[in-house]
Amino acid sequence: MLISETVKYVGVNDRKTDLFEGQYKIPNGISYNSYAIIDEKIAIMDSVDVAYGDEWLSNIERAIGDRSPDYLVVHHMEPDHSANVVRFLDKYPKALIVSSQKAFLMMKGYFGTDFEGQRIVVSEGSVIELGVHSLSFISAPMVHWPEVMVSYDSFDKILFSADAFGKFGALDADEVWDDEARRYYIGIVSKYGVQVQSLLKKAATLDIEMVCPLHGPVLKDNLSHYFGLYDKWSSYVPEAEGVAIAYTSVYGNTKRVVTALCGELKKHGVTVEVYDLARSDMSEAVAAAFKYTKLVLATTTYNADVFPFMKEFIDHLVERNFKNRKLAMIENGSWAPMAAKIMRSSLEPCRDLQFTEASIRINCAPNAETVAEIQSLAAELAV
Repeated sequence: MLISETVKYVGVNDRKTDLFEGQYKIPNGISYNSYAIIDEKIAIMDSVDVAYGDEWLSNIERAIGDRSPDYLVVHHMEPDHSANVVRFLDKYPKALIVSSQKAFLMMKGYFGTDFEGQRIVVSEGSVIELGVHSLSFISAPMVHWPEVMVSYDSFDKILFSADAFGKFGALDADEVWDDEARRYYIGIVSKYGVQVQSLLKKAATLDIEMVCPLHGPVLKDNLSHYFGLYDKWSSYVPEAEGVAIAYTSVYGNTKRVVTALCGELKKHGVTVEVYDLARSDMSEAVAAAFKYTKLVLATTTYNADVFPFMKEFIDHLVERNFKNRKLAMIENGSWAPMAAKIMRSSLEPCRDLQFTEASIRINCAPNAETVAEIQSLAAELAV
């Protein structure tokens, strides 16, 4: 696949892995992207997952023919992008590895060598000339590992963005970029919003016409859309007006209240997404919480605590610096409601949360008072 006249795609699609990073469901697979810049000198941009080393090396050979690469650039040491470094050097022993100092320290841990004598250490502002292509390197620590760098090709005006601007889904998956990119970002990168903002500021000084990430499609058209979403996500600003409802229900009574609340909100014209945390994909529920302006947490008191799936959900929010949202609580406690109090306490590390005045407490099962509480809460959330 041609990226430009002199840049070719040499990555692979993974349709076999069911869980990315051992936790994120990827029903449409994922891509491990690698690129070949073919100039007076040849640079291969990143490796791929260990399971696809043969395919990757074959793709490189098809792209460059009988020539030998001069460089393998390693922007990020996560194994899905660096696992085949040693195999690459076995095939192309005269090539040099280009990466950050921290990355070479990690290589020592992964491969037992830091490639002394066969490496080029780059840092912020370093430049490698390939011919007409000139690669300049930009430090991007904690987006989302400490050794990460991105690079900019001034000839084709390409930002090689490492894991930034990545998404789930193989390249042949027919799906909207926003949804799986959001789930990818919120799940994997969102803890590091400050660092992403720093990278966006650096990127704003460059004349970028294409973004080549390590996962997902090359971004060419409407770049302002993608950069705008990244700016919102990394500054924890809601992306859309609406309500996400996350709930757990043991015997169906909490679910009945959630269903009724959803109906009332729709009467007010409010966009609503509902997630049963025991059955829904947890990463989709977490991404929805970050997407919308408002969040409803509905759960049962369980063993004088919060139902386990809700505890996990809140842990995900806190870990990812959830903030700047309006929250509502629905608790079902039968003889001893405790859930709302515990959820509020668990959310204390989150900043700039506004709680609704209206709330709903179910004692065993919904009744006439519950109907009035649902209507009151819906009216407040609709404002």
